[in-house]
Amino acid sequence: MMPTEKKNILIPISEQNPKVRERIEQAAIEVLSQKEFHRVTLSEIANQAGASLQTLYKYYGTKEAIRDACVQSSLSKLAVRMFDHLQAIETYKDKLRKVFWVVLEFCESERQVTHMMINSVYPGNWGSDVTDSQKQLTNTFLTVLREGRELGILTDKVSELLLLDYIYGVLLRVCQMYAVRGAQESIVAQAPELFEMLWRSLAKHPDE
Repeated sequence: MMPTEKKNILIPISEQNPKVRERIEQAAIEVLSQKEFHRVTLSEIANQAGASLQTLYKYYGTKEAIRDACVQSSLSKLAVRMFDHLQAIETYKDKLRKVFWVVLEFCESERQVTHMMINSVYPGNWGSDVTDSQKQLTNTFLTVLREGRELGILTDKVSELLLLDYIYGVLLRVCQMYAVRGAQESIVAQAPELFEMLWRSLAKHPDE
């Protein structure tokens, strides 16, 4: 009779030690920021976290689950920052400017997270597994864009989703290359001019 394979049983998050989980995810971000996802092993993450391999299996089960947890927690931080910064901003342009600034500030202050996402979230996976944090960020962006179109400030020549893709495209490219190049200058310091360049392409022109 063939022996049955022993399966790892995940410990519910409510029963996990939050400090251990935080240590594992921080270690994973550090390791995944240094090399491509497929080249990283669970043992490397465990060693970096000072935890046993068994703990990783019981907390997450797979390397993919650890990566997804890191992405989820990182995007949650970004969503909270964005929501906080949008409070009490009156003019529409300043509101969109602040959304743009928050993303660049996150990119600059959380370089390891940016590198981790470049190395671990491949282009083909974008949008395939939509997390609550991704939905929250997308809805925040769409709400701001919808308001701009209703006020007659943003162009209505393309759909809101294409406007969103356009902004995402600019932000992702700028943040990715900023991280890849290891740039030393502050990208936040250049945010005002970068935003004005973007704004000129989004704003509704008088002749429209």
